[in-house]
Amino acid sequence: MKESVLTAVERILDNYLEMNNRRKTPERYTILRAIYGISGHFTLEELNDRLANELNFPVSRATLYNTLNLFLELRLVIRHRFQGATKYEACYDNNSHCHQICTICGKVTEVRSPELIMAVENMRLKRFRKDGFTLYIYGVCSSCQTKITKRKRLEKNKKMKIE
Repeated sequence: MKESVLTAVERILDNYLEMNNRRKTPERYTILRAIYGISGHFTLEELNDRLANELNFPVSRATLYNTLNLFLELRLVIRHRFQGATKYEACYDNNSHCHQICTICGKVTEVRSPELIMAVENMRLKRFRKDGFTLYIYGVCSSCQTKITKRKRLEKNKKMKIE
């Protein structure tokens, strides 16, 4: 994690809490640091485990939910609803990107596509200011495709032996 990014997101949180007369709790800042210390996507359970086990800073489920909702509102975190799972991602310094999602195993891989980024940046939208985008591309990953191909070969071989 870049220290400048952490300083910037902490400043955003500071400003919001001060302007709205809300408390600057250690829980909020520790959760924010934990999130920005994670590379990529994470579930609520993974974040909770990181806080409790790695940082030795357990928090209640309610505190975690409420704090994540605050960070979503401040656009410090983004929520993804992938197949069967809700995952989160730090988004302050995260450029627009695409996700490949395997419809069989659920594996999610980030993809950078300069062509898509340029296309979206050049897109003219009416009465709307773009901040960024996330694109989901669904398909079958190479590992699952290999398993499917092997299974089909085995079935074909079994069928040929029977005949």
